[in-house]
Amino acid sequence: MHFNMASDVYTGSLLKTLAASKPGGRLLELGTGTGLATAWIVAGLDETSSLVTVENNELLIEVARKNISDGRVEFVLTDGYEWIKNYKGEKFDLIFADAMPGKYDLFDETISLLNTGGLYIIDDMLPQPNWPEGHDKKVENFLTRLEHNSELTITKLNWSTGLVIGVKI
Repeated sequence: MHFNMASDVYTGSLLKTLAASKPGGRLLELGTGTGLATAWIVAGLDETSSLVTVENNELLIEVARKNISDGRVEFVLTDGYEWIKNYKGEKFDLIFADAMPGKYDLFDETISLLNTGGLYIIDDMLPQPNWPEGHDKKVENFLTRLEHNSELTITKLNWSTGLVIGVKI
């Protein structure tokens, strides 16, 4: 499938732990991919939690759907930009933003979907072999923006692929 953007085992382990910290929670994943991180999140859900996972690539989301059969998960095949702009439902207790929309683009709109005390998690903030040319500047600018954001208290982790955990205040 030539998909080289799956989350690593360390990110997955952290996602499982953070999902478990939100009993009865509503969780959102932006960028399902083939569902590797999705599976880790699901492993941390309690029986009353739910996960909405959004992906724009039909082939990738079908792999995830095939391998994750769980009534607590809603797979949404759509453009993430449009989904974020048009979503009007309940807010979320945890957002894992693993796609351009929600991370680099539509950041403010994404944070508005998060409950107070909710977690915002991103990965790939350390140099990655699959980064296109110039992406390092985009990451640097985004991290600076996060550091100055008054809605989040963040911790940058020099661990795994470079994680940031934020809590909406």
